[in-house]
Amino acid sequence: MTDTDPAVDTDTVDPEILRERAVASLVVARDRTTLLTSCVEEPDLTAQHSPLMSPLVWDLAHIGNQEEQWLLRAVAGHEAIRPEIDSLYDAFEHPRAERPKLPLLSPGEARTYAADVRGRALDVLERAAFHGTRLTEAGFAFGMIAQHEQQHDETMLITHQLRRGPQVLTAPDPEPAPLFTGPSEVLVPGGPFTMGTSGEPWALDNERPAHRREVAPFHIDTTPVTNGAYQAFIEDGGYDDPRWWAADGWAHIRRNSIAHPLYWRRDGRQWLRRRFGLTEVVPPDEPVLHVCWYEADAYARWAGRRLPTEAEWEKAARYDPAGDRSMRYPWGDADPGPEHANLGQRHLRPAPAGSYPAGESPLGVRQLIGDVWEWTASDFLPYPGFRAFPYKEYSEVFFGPDYKVLRGGAFAVDVVACRGTFRNWDHPIRRQIFSGFRTARSEDV
Repeated sequence: MTDTDPAVDTDTVDPEILRERAVASLVVARDRTTLLTSCVEEPDLTAQHSPLMSPLVWDLAHIGNQEEQWLLRAVAGHEAIRPEIDSLYDAFEHPRAERPKLPLLSPGEARTYAADVRGRALDVLERAAFHGTRLTEAGFAFGMIAQHEQQHDETMLITHQLRRGPQVLTAPDPEPAPLFTGPSEVLVPGGPFTMGTSGEPWALDNERPAHRREVAPFHIDTTPVTNGAYQAFIEDGGYDDPRWWAADGWAHIRRNSIAHPLYWRRDGRQWLRRRFGLTEVVPPDEPVLHVCWYEADAYARWAGRRLPTEAEWEKAARYDPAGDRSMRYPWGDADPGPEHANLGQRHLRPAPAGSYPAGESPLGVRQLIGDVWEWTASDFLPYPGFRAFPYKEYSEVFFGPDYKVLRGGAFAVDVVACRGTFRNWDHPIRRQIFSGFRTARSEDV
């Protein structure tokens, strides 16, 4: 076995290239934050559109506060600018449902504060040495903050979807794609592979370390499950038959009268959905969106299949049998381009199933990166040898059976916060996230 962990050799990379990458990542994130917080009036910024989400103005100031704490204080050793607001924007001190009651910065104050922090952070970055500590090695702290902001840009986009009112966000649709007529599933060979990473410079703690994982041969869907396929589950009475549901899931959907994906409604013989202020017919060829883990699991059982484990998903996404190695992405080690995947909020919807042939894995699996987060069967657990860094609240406090792992990113996710090793997690009841799934089966089934 010659499998290795692909990584950037930071000892040979020009520091100016690292600096340019960090600047670009921070600027792209801030441009997206600005768009998401400038397209609505102040009442929509300060309102809580769902108890599941923060007011948009909280996210804006929290982004600035985290940047100040890590780049100005931890990296540069500067004195705090606004120490009195640290507790207001501590995500663990104040649950989302409580945040509208806090004495938050006004939208104008939040913008001024975030801009002040950003100006100083770019000054720090201009002089930064990318070595000496784990926090500064290869610009990790700057990459961490760019990822943090993009993750909040994703949550703010979720808030925009939850928000009631006319359309305020627009983006071109994905390029039309011919109807996918390839095989419905792909065989992933059994055997060991390298899971996770020890060398990806900006990988977060839960992606580490690289380790060997044995996976039995299995089949996985070539594309994510589509709206049309999911409608067949609905029409067959899937939401009315307890045979397909985990006990907790059955109790949850009955208690909450759930009978279709979030934002859907039936209009005569057709299904409609609400998407960022628009009402439209549910497109049958797009990956299904806004389903919880229990719904994904029930569909898989109904279809005579199951959800892939996290290890199976990653092997399907990263393993190259020709080179007998794990790659950074399904298409290889190159960073994602627009030809590979639907990322970065450049489209505000998934692309049709089977799109992006340039992003296909060596085994022939498509759309493993981008479009929709994909639920897996696995609980969110640490890898062997895990070490929390730089703070345990990023990952460690969430480990356990209460959270299920999602992989692959979605159209709402930026390139900087999406890798073949990137791990997301949430409660199995969550549906407001941009979540879909694909199914799998063991080879002997």
